[in-house]
Amino acid sequence: MKFIGLALFVLLFLTACQPKKSEYMKVSGFAQGTTYSITYENSNNQDYSQDIDSILKAFNRSLSIYDSTSIISRINNNDPTAEADDWFIQVFNKSAEVNASSGGAFDITVGPVCKAWGFGSGPVMKHDTAYIDSLLQFVGMDKVKLEGRKVIKKYSGVKLDVNALAQGYSTDLVCDFFKSKGLKNYLVEIGGEVRGIGTNAKDQFWHIGIDRPKDDNMMPGSDLQAIVEINNKALSTSGNYRSFFVEKGVKYAHTIDPKTGFPARNTLLSASVVSDDCMTADAYATTFMVLGVEKSKQLLSRLPGIEVYFVYTDEQGNYEVFFTEGMKAMILEQKK
Repeated sequence: MKFIGLALFVLLFLTACQPKKSEYMKVSGFAQGTTYSITYENSNNQDYSQDIDSILKAFNRSLSIYDSTSIISRINNNDPTAEADDWFIQVFNKSAEVNASSGGAFDITVGPVCKAWGFGSGPVMKHDTAYIDSLLQFVGMDKVKLEGRKVIKKYSGVKLDVNALAQGYSTDLVCDFFKSKGLKNYLVEIGGEVRGIGTNAKDQFWHIGIDRPKDDNMMPGSDLQAIVEINNKALSTSGNYRSFFVEKGVKYAHTIDPKTGFPARNTLLSASVVSDDCMTADAYATTFMVLGVEKSKQLLSRLPGIEVYFVYTDEQGNYEVFFTEGMKAMILEQKK
């Protein structure tokens, strides 16, 4: 009884000494043509909504192709006075890294081709083979480089579009801001790209849903394929089930293969990626959608620290899943 009593006393003492968590604050809004939802433990008793808004507006002025005055737009328009800022440089270098590791499957110069297929802003889509071929001369990371803060393009027609990793990077930037303020617990979601640090109000690691990749599943969170728990990690999902069109009975999805200029044709329906930072997760989620299941598995063997959850179809059209061992430990629930 003595030892039981001592153990009980220690448990009660430790529980009493644990500081009570502050209230959690939620902030939501619009940025980069999408929505964001952010939750943080308000340990500093501060409303950071204006700071977050300022970060995202500044981010747009650097990397948004929808802002005609942004740095990336000026570079695309061949403004000789345009110089890359630190954010642009970070994104460009990560793009070059993923492009090299994926054998060119990830490429931020493919934007004009995406527009030709009707994905993105611009004129009405025009995607006959001859026109696509004419655009491919401007596609390839070998046609653009950074020299200091100057972007050097082989052809003036080369255009950069970093949407495949920009939202992930903006998620990281908000997390960096919270870290600079000494916050320990927060979840940042921008356009579906998520990074969770610490724990939620129930003192649990953050639980994130992965949508089931069905063509009629248009509302995020309404039909989940799986729920995973992330511990100081980021999660990004890319899929072809919400952005596509059907022409003459053929479905064309928004994931463009930079090598062919045509939408990637494989059985992968969605790719969810977990990594330490959201920019990396975002970039590889797109990369895997281009490569398909088998080539992605080969690439994964060379990517330490990357975990995935793939949903794909077999030869009969049935849903199948593949996940890495690291991802398996994160899965709380999943559909068959």
